[in-house]
Amino acid sequence: MALLARCLSGALLLAAAGCQQPRGFDGARGPGRALSSAPAAGETSVSELLQPIREKHGVPALAATVVTVGGPQQAGVVGVRKWGTETPAGSGDLWHLGSNTKAMTAVLAARLVESGKMTRQVTPAELFPEYAEEFRPEFSTVTLMHLLNHRAGIPANLDWGLLAQTGTVREQRLQAVRMAFSSRPEGPPGTTLLYSNLGYVVAGAMIERVVDRSWEEAMREGIFAPLGMRSAGFGGVGTPGELDQPWGHSRRGQPVGENGPGVDNPPVLGPAGCVHCTLADWGRFVADVLRGLRGEQPVLLSSATYRMILLPSAFGADYGLGWGVAERAWGGGTVLNHCGCNTMFYANAWVAPQRGFAILVCCNQGADAFAATDEAVSALIGLATATGQGGPRQCR
Repeated sequence: MALLARCLSGALLLAAAGCQQPRGFDGARGPGRALSSAPAAGETSVSELLQPIREKHGVPALAATVVTVGGPQQAGVVGVRKWGTETPAGSGDLWHLGSNTKAMTAVLAARLVESGKMTRQVTPAELFPEYAEEFRPEFSTVTLMHLLNHRAGIPANLDWGLLAQTGTVREQRLQAVRMAFSSRPEGPPGTTLLYSNLGYVVAGAMIERVVDRSWEEAMREGIFAPLGMRSAGFGGVGTPGELDQPWGHSRRGQPVGENGPGVDNPPVLGPAGCVHCTLADWGRFVADVLRGLRGEQPVLLSSATYRMILLPSAFGADYGLGWGVAERAWGGGTVLNHCGCNTMFYANAWVAPQRGFAILVCCNQGADAFAATDEAVSALIGLATATGQGGPRQCR
């Protein structure tokens, strides 16, 4: 099934995707109570908040959770795995995270930096000397940090479908490296923010060169295993032809023709956006980010590295490595956001380090699902920041 990589494009960046401040939250909120896995008597559950939003926007299913430094807390899922069936989506279902994968790739690269296997300032020419003569001189100072921060000046995408027709996935990523730096820059390298999936594919190839195994293997060892993300994998979800996982839907909620591991963008795009997992396992990764930014343990990286890679000042304040960066009163200041979509699933994440919580929302529908996930985020921010009795404050 041919898919368009445009779903992983800069349209999913904070400003371009419409990932604005969730509607209804323009005032400062106090820190919320400690959250539990189930609502207390008289409180509203996550599923109760999600159901009217799902009905309003006509999406097949919505799943969401509030995450704290301790991991996923309150969670809920409503709807069906596939329109036209009565099979409900479940709490243990897998969801495609799209470009939210980028934050994981950035943390993996940072782990290699902390271990001394690579540096933040290493250049593609240094790691791929056999191709260096093909690179245009304008790219000579582009580093790993520039790639992960979308400031390398390279194109957003290649013809991924064509590239995927020859060689192994690792060979395809090497070809992407050659193509990334052989044409004129899209913008001044090292300065201008130009969202690029290609940049993360190049970073993935750099990781592969350093560890001498695939990015997928490195992710399993360096991210999934230490965080206990047992459900995490790559590509589409479900057994082909069976409703054992959520089924993807295109615009206006039309079920796509197929499902299964191969129903996704080509695997070469993995470092930019091909991870899937349960909502709980995604929450384990985001909880690690929260702990790192708050100086708490245990974490995959030092707190200093987390602050540097997620809230960098060297390249500007609008994009950390794998996260859009913004200021929100409800978050107590700086918050992180990213959306992900492979045209069949949508995932929306907001992280409020100073308040100590994050909101994750998933939907088994493509780009049209942004509005539903955005409204769900707003509702769960209310749940996370509620004070007093009777459940969350209402959005106005």
